[in-house]
Amino acid sequence: MFKWYRDVTARERKTFWACFGGWALDALEVQMFGLAIPALIAAFALSKGEAGAISSVTLITSALGGWLGGTLSDRYGRVRTLQWMIVWFSLFTFLSAFVTGYEQLLVVKALQGFGIGGEWAAGAVLMAETIQAKYRGKVMGTVQSAWAVGWGAAVAVFTLIYTFVPEAMAWRVMFLVGLLPALLIVYVRRSVQEPDSFVRQQKLNAKPMNFFASMAGIFRPQLLRVTLLGGLLGLGAHGGYHAVMTWLPTFLKTERQLSVLSSGGYLAVIIFAFFCGCVASGFMVDRIGRRKNIILFAFCCVVTVQCYLFLPLTNQQMLFLGFPLGFFAAGIPASLGSLFNELYPADVRGAGVGFCYNFGRVLSAVFPFMVGHMSESMSLGSAIGIDAGIAYGVAVIAALALPETRGRDLSAAAPDAAPTNAPGSASRA
Repeated sequence: MFKWYRDVTARERKTFWACFGGWALDALEVQMFGLAIPALIAAFALSKGEAGAISSVTLITSALGGWLGGTLSDRYGRVRTLQWMIVWFSLFTFLSAFVTGYEQLLVVKALQGFGIGGEWAAGAVLMAETIQAKYRGKVMGTVQSAWAVGWGAAVAVFTLIYTFVPEAMAWRVMFLVGLLPALLIVYVRRSVQEPDSFVRQQKLNAKPMNFFASMAGIFRPQLLRVTLLGGLLGLGAHGGYHAVMTWLPTFLKTERQLSVLSSGGYLAVIIFAFFCGCVASGFMVDRIGRRKNIILFAFCCVVTVQCYLFLPLTNQQMLFLGFPLGFFAAGIPASLGSLFNELYPADVRGAGVGFCYNFGRVLSAVFPFMVGHMSESMSLGSAIGIDAGIAYGVAVIAALALPETRGRDLSAAAPDAAPTNAPGSASRA
């Protein structure tokens, strides 16, 4: 399954590790907040709705940051933008440790979101344009698995800090750790080069469009349909994921009466499964195609989430079912990087990828908020299950309406370029 790593060039490997590391650190920052929700509720006397609102605002700014960061990468370079965004989200995670009230936390988390969204957009385009076309799905899926690595690191940091630091201060110490990801910049600056397709595009565009025209370029007539459908797919994928994962630690603690360390054990199973699911999805997306893979994993997600939340399971049974829950939740996001990159020409690829992957978060932000409010009149598990089922249904509809793009040459000038599926195809973007 990892044979591709031996076949790619040193340049491709270095780019892979830069993008893998950036996405892992993105996950570390995001998941820290999810794990800290119970402590924040206690510290600032928040309602579940207010806690959900913080998560929702962060998703909204992540969406805007993805679109903005993608556009910046089209104008100033994938590598340079990646560096900017890592510094941005690291700084505002660090500043979260010093907030003294709900309003301050809301503002700092909102600003953090710009960097989180922008980092994924720049890194995804950088990786997709650098790697050989025949390995694109596998590599993008493996990069997506870095989310599980960062998520696992967040759980480890959370468990360690809450074991040795008084609970009233532990969440602040945890956010202080958020400044460390900025050290990745040293590796990126020394080891990673701009993709050849971006360099060629810069030479062709002697007078590039102004910034706002670049942002709006994904809505020109020949791209409007895929942009709208891509945003809808992002809505379904992120809505289902965040409805489940934002509230899962709280669900395990309040409705399953698990201790903090026991919750970490349950999450460890899901995190490991998410890693396996991303890698498996990357392999499958190159075998069966982007659309079929998304539909398959969305269907499996709906079934597994409903079983996990609604069946009268014992704690041990929940532990075992946690593996398919994490595995299938990984499949859709692991497919999106390759699909969205293959939908757009080089001049607006960053903006298109950033918009489709992240802008679904604007509307998907309502799902964590809805879970928080619905849980005040029903069980938290029921609220999570209903919202997740709706979101994944939306993802299936969008995938059915989008074209299949497997093997597409990213050096093509137009989004309707013919796929290059021949076994010997190894074109680089």
